[in-house]
Order: sequence, then C-alpha cells, then structure tokens
Amino acid sequence: MFVTYGLKLALGDKIKYMGKNIMTMTAEILSTGDEILSGNVMDGNSAHIAQKLEETGAQVVRQSCVGDDMHMLVSVLKEIAGRADVAVVTGGLGPTIDDLSAEAAARAAGVELVFDPTAMGSIDNYFKTRKRPMTLSDNKQAMLPKGADCLVNPVGTAPGFMLKIDGCVFFFLPGVPFEMRHMLSQAVLPYIEKCYGNGRRFSMVKTISLFGLSESAVNERLVGLSDRFSQIKLGLRARFPEIYVKLYARGENESELDKRIDEALAWTLERVGEWTFSVDGSSMEAEVGRLLCRKKAAIAVAESCTGGLISNWFTNVPGSSEYFLFSGVTYSNQAKIDVLGVSPDTIKQYGAVHERTAIEMAQGARRVAGATYGISTSGIAGPGGGTDDKPVGTLFVGIATPNGSKGHRFNLSFATRLMNKRIFAMTALDLLRRELLGS
Repeated sequence: MFVTYGLKLALGDKIKYMGKNIMTMTAEILSTGDEILSGNVMDGNSAHIAQKLEETGAQVVRQSCVGDDMHMLVSVLKEIAGRADVAVVTGGLGPTIDDLSAEAAARAAGVELVFDPTAMGSIDNYFKTRKRPMTLSDNKQAMLPKGADCLVNPVGTAPGFMLKIDGCVFFFLPGVPFEMRHMLSQAVLPYIEKCYGNGRRFSMVKTISLFGLSESAVNERLVGLSDRFSQIKLGLRARFPEIYVKLYARGENESELDKRIDEALAWTLERVGEWTFSVDGSSMEAEVGRLLCRKKAAIAVAESCTGGLISNWFTNVPGSSEYFLFSGVTYSNQAKIDVLGVSPDTIKQYGAVHERTAIEMAQGARRVAGATYGISTSGIAGPGGGTDDKPVGTLFVGIATPNGSKGHRFNLSFATRLMNKRIFAMTALDLLRRELLGS
C-alpha cells in the first residue's frame, strides 16, 4: 500500500489501472456549477489543473463544464469514464442542496452513498481548529460513494475523494481555488507521478513573455518553428497588451527534450528577442521587480492617466515591499503641485499632459519617497479629452534616475479607456525595465 495525503490505493490496483500504456495516459477536467456554466464566475481552476497535469506528462484531451443538474452530471461522468484514464472534477462538494458531485459520482459508479469517518474527521478538525461551530448541513459532506478514498481537506470544510468508475480514476476536489490547488498538489499530482514510475513521459513547457508586438505579428515571425523542431509544439496566448509564446515538448528522454526545447528557445529569441522581457513566463511587473532587487534599488510611482494601475501591478507581486516605496495618484493639477512639487508655472505653460510635467512628477515621486528611481504617467485615456495636438492615446512617461531625468511621448490609442490605461502602464514599466538594463 502507498499513502498520499489521505489517499490509500492498493499497489495491485495501481498496476491494473496502469495496464494500458502508461506513456499515453489521457486526462480530462470537469468543472461543475451553474455559476461557472453561466459565466458569472470565471473558471480559472481548469486552466491551472490542465497546466499541472501536463507537467506530470499526462495528456489533457478535454475540458468540460456542467451545471447543477443531476442527470447531466451523471451522464458526463459516465462519458468521461469510458474514454479517459484519469479525471479531475471540481465543485459541488459543499453542504448545500445544489452540491451534487458526491451523489452524481455514486450514481455513475452504481454504488450508494455511505458515511465516511475520515471525511467526518476532516470536517470536524477544520471547525475545531478555527473554533467555529458545525451545522447539521455540514454532515452532508461526510457522505461519500461506497468504495471511494477520502482526500482530507485541511484548508476547507469539504473533503475530496478518489473513485474509480469503469477504467477511469476520478479525483473530486472542491471548487474553491485555494482549496483545489492545495489538494491537487498534495494528492492528485503525486498519485499520477507515482503511477508513471520508470515509464513516465516527460512534458516540458517554456514560456516567453513579449510586449510590443501583436499576436499576429508574433505568429508571422515564428512561422516554420514546428517544421524545424518536430518535437516542439508552438502556442500563443494574448493577455493584452502582453503576448506569451509557449513551447511545448513531450517525450520519454528528459535530457533530449531539454536540449530540443533550448534549441527552439534560441531560434525563437532570434526572431522576437527585441520584444522579449522574460523567458520564464514572468509578468512585466515581476520582471521589473527582479531587476530592482538585483540592483538593490527602490521605485516610487506618480500616476495620473493610469489611475494607480502601475502601483496595483507592482504590489500584486509577492515581496514587492523590498523595492516599492511610494505611490501617488495625482489626478488633479493641484495634487501634482502639492504632493509632488510640480511647478505651477510648468502646469500653466505646458498643461498637465506634457513631457515636462511628466518629468517633474517622476522627480517629485523620487524625492518624496527617497527612492532610487521615480516613474510617472500623464496622458489622455479617452474616450474624450483629446485635441489635435494631443489626441486620445497620447501618453507621456517621466523617468527620474540617479543620473538624471527623461521624458518620453507615445501615441497608443486603442478601442477602450481600460485598454489605453493598460498599455500606458505597460509602456511605462517597459521603459523602466530598459532603463534598469541600461538599454
């Protein structure tokens, strides 16, 4: 027997389960819930699960979503059981009447629901640890399909479980993202890796982060990659205004795959290197933070047209307190004068949206915070407010450094105000990144 995070599975069952060809393990993902199906809640769970399963070498062949409908749930579970080796199901494990996953799994497997002491212990321990009272409805979460193995949930009320239906091993996990991620890493992934043994296929992904090119322009520059590197699959993902190039490789020889993907990376960078800011999938703000840490430098930000977006991105990065000192959203002219020390004569002569104003804003932020660098944005995000001289999409970025200050003007008009704010913020960060690199 081996035990993984509360999961017990006989070795004989493991061998029987892996009796097909373990190098072609197929996986499916099923998310459940009316709120997911209707689009009221974004399904980030499936993307995370798919990425992690691919990293183990499993091949994700399908993702599905079903609402809180017993008939549909049972039907889809049976379909998955007939074609996949392993499946991960999220949602529907809670105490309410619309949490149907356990009963649906039991019906699909042709078994009854039974009280599970391990599940009850998981629930009871969660409430005791947090000194919160249980309700009668919480007991529903301890009813699991007969023959299921409970997956203890130390970070939430709903235990998960593993159940074999026909030839497929199902993992049922909570829909709460934090709980799901914890249990996926502690129970599901170790199980799959254990099953692979020496016959494991390796899956590698290299992610290149770009800014400054459209998705179609990136695609044109990378035509021919798959022909040149037959083991490498190319994927593009746009998250405006960034583009992420993904290089996927699968095979049995880890060192050979590593060599191939490095060769494909070098080929790719020859064509898009000018616009690349990370080769490990990092965001622009994380990469700028890394560079600031490397230089033992600190940053202060003064924002007008971006309305605090740059500061928000910076502080979303864990550890940003090491280098992020100050944020001033100086939207009005008076705030620029009072908080940052912009000269009233500058505002009077040039206006708020001008290179000279942006420079003084950056200098003021750097001075107020005692930072190594100061950066500022001033512009016209639209949809109104533009002029012939300064149309919508006009952006001025100021950068104050230990060696002097500079201002930059851009014309970057996009379809919506939010798009303009995002590309304004990204442009400012990219300028700072290049400054930190000395380029």
